[in-house]
Amino acid sequence: MGTFSKNILIAFQSLLLNKLRSALTMLGIIIGVGAVVAVMSIGTGAQASVVKSIQGIGSNLVIVMPGNSDNDMGALNQFSSTSKDSLKLQDIDAIHKHSRYIDGVIPVILSTAPVVYKDKGDNVSIYASSEEAVAVYNFEIDTGKFFSKSDVVNSSNVAVLGKTVKDKLFPGEDPLGKSIKIFGKNFKVIGTTKSKGTNTFGQDQDNTVAIPVTTAMNKLYGQNYLNLIMARTADEKNLNLASEEITRILRKQHSIKSGEKDDFSIQNQTELLNTLSAVTNIFTIAISSIAAISLLVGGIGIMNIMLVSVTERTREIGIRKALGAKNRDILTQFLTESVVLSLTGGLMGIVFAFIISFFLTKYSPISASISFSSIALAVSFSTFVGLFFGIYPAMSAAKLNPIEALRFE
Repeated sequence: MGTFSKNILIAFQSLLLNKLRSALTMLGIIIGVGAVVAVMSIGTGAQASVVKSIQGIGSNLVIVMPGNSDNDMGALNQFSSTSKDSLKLQDIDAIHKHSRYIDGVIPVILSTAPVVYKDKGDNVSIYASSEEAVAVYNFEIDTGKFFSKSDVVNSSNVAVLGKTVKDKLFPGEDPLGKSIKIFGKNFKVIGTTKSKGTNTFGQDQDNTVAIPVTTAMNKLYGQNYLNLIMARTADEKNLNLASEEITRILRKQHSIKSGEKDDFSIQNQTELLNTLSAVTNIFTIAISSIAAISLLVGGIGIMNIMLVSVTERTREIGIRKALGAKNRDILTQFLTESVVLSLTGGLMGIVFAFIISFFLTKYSPISASISFSSIALAVSFSTFVGLFFGIYPAMSAAKLNPIEALRFE
C-alpha cells in the first residue's frame, strides 16, 4: 500500500513539473468525458420529460386514431383523405355502452385558429371535446368552470382558456363572462385552466382554448368526423385488455369483416412511452458514441506524452534500475502516471459536464439530469483509457537496458 501511494505521489509530482503540457494532454479527455456525460444527462432529462409529459395527461389512456398504421405509408398516412373520417361520435356511444374496462371516453377534434379579443389576437390550439375531458385529459380548472353536458348537447358557444391565452388576451383582467371570437364567431369565456407547461416537444400546452365538440363540428368546421378518441381505464393494468376490447367494438361498429384491415389504429400510453423512450435511448447512444471519439484522441495524446516522458527520463530509469528497481516497478510507475493523468482529466471533465448541464437546464428548454451511472461510466472509461494508452510507453520504459540508460544524455 505504501508503494502504491508513493507511485501516485510521484505521478502527481511529474504532472506538476510540466503543468502546461499536462493540461494540454488532459484537454482531449476533459472534452471527451464532459461531452459524453453531458449528452447522457440530456438523454436522461429528455426521457424524464417524456414520462412527465405523458403522465401529465394520464398514464392509463388508450388513444384511437383514424386510419391503419399498417398500410403502405405507415403512421404518416393515418390522416390521409381516405381514412381521416373513420371515427364518429357514434363510436363514442358504442364504447360507452359495450366496454367493461373503460370508465371514460371522449371525442377530440384538434385544430389551430385565430382567437381575438378586442384589439388583441393570436393563433392558438383549439381543443374540441366533451364534458368528460376534465377527467380523461386531466384538465384542471383554475377559475370558473368547464363546459357541461348541456353545452355539448346544445352546441353552445362557450370556451375555456389555457393560461397562455388568458395572459395574452386578458393581461391583468378577469376573462370570465367576456366574449372572444374564434373564426369570427363569438364565444363566451366560462373558465380558465391551470398551467400544464410545455410538453416533450417544446409545445406550449397552455396556448389552448377548449370548446364543445359539437360546436366545433356544427358551427366552425362543418365536419362529422373526429381526429382522435381518447379512452381512460380505471386501472393501468387493464390497458392492453381495453385496447383489445375497443378494437372489437369498433370493428363491429364499422362493419369490418374478418380478414379486413381496421380503419383505425390504437395505441396506449405504455406503448407510446416505450416508443419515445427507445427513441431517446438511440439518440443518446448515437451522440455519445460521436462524443467518445474525442476520448480516443485524448488517449493518443496521453500515449504520445508518456513516450516523450520516457525519453526525457531515460537516465532516471537507468539510475533506478542500478539501485535495484525491477522491470515491474518501472512498468507500474509509468502506468500509474498515465492513469493519474487520464483520471484527473476525467474528473475535470465531469465538472465540465455539470457546468454544461447547469446552464442548459437554467437557460434553455432542455432539461439535463446527470446520473450516478454516467459518472461511474466516465470514471471507469478514463481509467481504461489511461491503462490502455499507457501500456506501450510503460513497457518501453521497463525494457530499457540500465547501462544504456545511464549513458543517455
